[in-house]
Amino acid sequence: MKLLRIKDNTQIKKNIFSGVGNLTGRIADKTLGQLEREGVFLFPAFVKDAEDLTEEQMILQSVNDTFRTGNVMGFLGCGDERLIIKSRFCGEGEDYFFQYLLDRVLNFPNIMDLASDANQDNRLFSFLLFLFPYYLKTAMRKGLFKKYIRHRYNDGHVKGTVDIERHIQKNTPFIGNIAYSQREFSYDNSLMELVRHTVEFIKGKPYGNSLLLKVKDEVKLVISATPAYEICDRKKIIDENKKNAVRHAYFREYLALQRLCLLILRRQKHQIGSGSRQIYGVLFDGAWLWEEYISSLIGDHFYHPMNKSGEGAQRLFAGNVGLIYPDFISRDPDRRVIADAKYKPIDNIGNRDYLQVLAYMFRFDAKAGYYLYPEAAGEHDLKLWMNRGSTFEEDVAPRDDVVLIKHGLKIPTDAGSYREFHSKMTEQEQQFIQAFIALSHDPYRL
Repeated sequence: MKLLRIKDNTQIKKNIFSGVGNLTGRIADKTLGQLEREGVFLFPAFVKDAEDLTEEQMILQSVNDTFRTGNVMGFLGCGDERLIIKSRFCGEGEDYFFQYLLDRVLNFPNIMDLASDANQDNRLFSFLLFLFPYYLKTAMRKGLFKKYIRHRYNDGHVKGTVDIERHIQKNTPFIGNIAYSQREFSYDNSLMELVRHTVEFIKGKPYGNSLLLKVKDEVKLVISATPAYEICDRKKIIDENKKNAVRHAYFREYLALQRLCLLILRRQKHQIGSGSRQIYGVLFDGAWLWEEYISSLIGDHFYHPMNKSGEGAQRLFAGNVGLIYPDFISRDPDRRVIADAKYKPIDNIGNRDYLQVLAYMFRFDAKAGYYLYPEAAGEHDLKLWMNRGSTFEEDVAPRDDVVLIKHGLKIPTDAGSYREFHSKMTEQEQQFIQAFIALSHDPYRL
């Protein structure tokens, strides 16, 4: 197996990728949306719902004789070639920061410690399994999935369409029963059966019961809704779901769950990546993980609109014109502050980012805006005071009342174990929150 490890948000010479040239040719300069359509599992789902797909949402972007990686982390494969994209804060060994984000945002177990993850394909499959509770809980917020299915009966209480051929076969000579079928709205359908098969498959894993404990109420509902479950029907259920994807927009969360279940169950029969041309993998949007992680730290002090789910939408103009989703809006209307989570190096936070946050500040009468980013060693907060005046009149001077601040959370890179990294991150979080809350109350202090 040919394996290459790279980091996010870095530029790498193209010749480094020579060992995985087939895989590289299949993913270079493609957006996440394109790779998703080719079978790569993307978290979070529905990248098409983003306002637009930017250059940062590419796996590898060609820049002269180099490839530039974006905000994506995870595993990719094609044939016997494997590509691992780690966070740029990983140490010499494992990628503790990536694992920490998954742990805080998705409540992942520490997969680095799983004995079964002896090779990258097993690790990739474990990612799929550990995503299942999150997707199940998200989908079932809409309630159990119901759809019309046709049931076949043979009794004396005819309520549907008489099945002449079946009636002759079963009721000759006539003894009072009639064969008929009826279209009924039911929870016990092919999709819920697929979810049930996935639940039972995960139960068979050594860590399955502890994994499903996070969604025990949802699992109980699935089991009670699928009394017709039979393990011998698994292939039939898989085939039915392959042919009948969820189409209704209201149940799009169930579409993501359906795709995940199919990936998990089909892996039993067909190893992930079988075939020299098939691309496979699990990719995580680092920007989304970072934003949700920051929300877990400062959520008590800030509103958190979310464009992926359409929650907390704001408008720039009257008449419902100009839809916007600032990352964070402070809850204090008298000292309004705007904050933007950026999973970028500090030097990559530039003009387009400035214009976006300044527009939000103008909209909400905020005098201070913040970029909250993962900080590398040796970096410090940077304050940018807005100018007034024009170069034409030669009267440009900094204002003293409008400021943008780049405020970083320092990421440890010298931890010898995940437990040590977790401890150091907890200390850094406390310092980050204290400094940020103090800055948000008085952004003009030195």
